[in-house]
Amino acid sequence: MLGPEPREDTMKRREFITLLGSAAAWPLAARAQQAVPVIGYFSARSFDAEAPLREPFLKGLEEAGFVVGRNITIEYRHSQGRNDQLVELAHELVRRQVAILVATDRTSALAAKATTSTIPIVFGSGDDPVRIGLVTSLNKPSGNATGVYVYGTQLGSKRLGLIRDLLPKPGLIAFVVNPSSESTPLQIEEMQAAASALSQPLLVLRAGTEREVDAAFAAMAEQKVSAVLFGTTPFYQVINERLVALAARYKIPASYEWREAVVAGGLMSYNANRAETMRHMGSYTAQILKGAKPADLPVVQSLSFIFALNLKTAKALDLEIPATLLARADEVIE
Repeated sequence: MLGPEPREDTMKRREFITLLGSAAAWPLAARAQQAVPVIGYFSARSFDAEAPLREPFLKGLEEAGFVVGRNITIEYRHSQGRNDQLVELAHELVRRQVAILVATDRTSALAAKATTSTIPIVFGSGDDPVRIGLVTSLNKPSGNATGVYVYGTQLGSKRLGLIRDLLPKPGLIAFVVNPSSESTPLQIEEMQAAASALSQPLLVLRAGTEREVDAAFAAMAEQKVSAVLFGTTPFYQVINERLVALAARYKIPASYEWREAVVAGGLMSYNANRAETMRHMGSYTAQILKGAKPADLPVVQSLSFIFALNLKTAKALDLEIPATLLARADEVIE
């Protein structure tokens, strides 16, 4: 038999207690949500060009117990290859009160360093972080920054030697650089020294916009260059597919900074192992979130490098890759 209907005043009292409980729980839930640390991740690349770095970074975080949407949040900012926007992006993230800044290229790392001396910074720099002022020492960084030294700008002579080994006969080689990149003068100096040591004629071309890139290829065709090497700059990674398409149109053998260009149809590339670099950055970010200080984390130096070749592209260029060079490749795309 059913019991009597609950009295109206009893029902209202229950509703009040329920509402009171919800009101008490809401601030707790809000505080818990606010306690989730926010990582400010920014670079001079585009969102798409950043994908090969972003994925292993997230993997490094996950291996240390940090998962986006569970116990961390990430705010992304990308300048689309425009260095002049990086300082403002860094300021945006600082105003967002992020727990840590992750800067994945030289210029964004310098922008982060110029913006804050208190928020921890984890960087990936293709240039010597001591020489450019990110840290005072690799072993004892001091300050609020640490990260990975990727050896990007110092590999020009290696790329020059590899593409020379691929060419059937000597000839003029072009070196295309971004004039807005602060590391460009050093890259030119080192490439000219390497070319001089090999008695290799070198044509230096500057291209900091897509229109200038088009003009550079027209100049290469006019000069009948035997090959082209691209300097290190996030901008060239942003326009990666355009560079590959132009090299194919003009039938010029090209050496790129990263393997993604070779995957997209470029001929060859040589640089540090991106996955290794970004896993280290993810690990360092996790350690800092757990309480470690950047000053106590030595700057990691790249230990492994990837030489990638695209055999299909070589065939389209009527190039026969020497067996000795093929044996040295870490990745061969057919």
